[in-house]
Amino acid sequence: MPRPTAHPPTTSTVVITSYGLGHHDAPTTLPAVVVDTLPLRNPPDDPRVRQQLVRLTGRDNAVRAYVMATPGAERLVGQAVDRIRQRLSTSGRIEVHTYCRGGRHRSVAVAEEIGDRLRTAGVPVQVTHRHIDRPILPTSQS
Repeated sequence: MPRPTAHPPTTSTVVITSYGLGHHDAPTTLPAVVVDTLPLRNPPDDPRVRQQLVRLTGRDNAVRAYVMATPGAERLVGQAVDRIRQRLSTSGRIEVHTYCRGGRHRSVAVAEEIGDRLRTAGVPVQVTHRHIDRPILPTSQS
């Protein structure tokens, strides 16, 4: 009698958590797809947009557009989506950790962008922003 074969789950859920390294309580769930947004432009560090964008978050269209206009942002998001898609047939739950310094702007914008692209492809996604409501951390411009 043939042995039953294990089939990978047909439906995966992607759980994206954005956070700020400066708060010293990064998520610990592993394995995870890790997305480093530190190389992207940060609104609080840019005197041209600081006053306009600093109190907003990566959920706001103006911040998201600013972050995603950074050279390399599209590539970063595309690579993350590709890595997640590679895991879709092998895992029921895929953890994604997206980080920046404070967890309010870059990591949130990128987490939302990744989530939207996956949802468009029919993938169930949950997005949590761990530090979006925390105080803004001091920057070199403060």
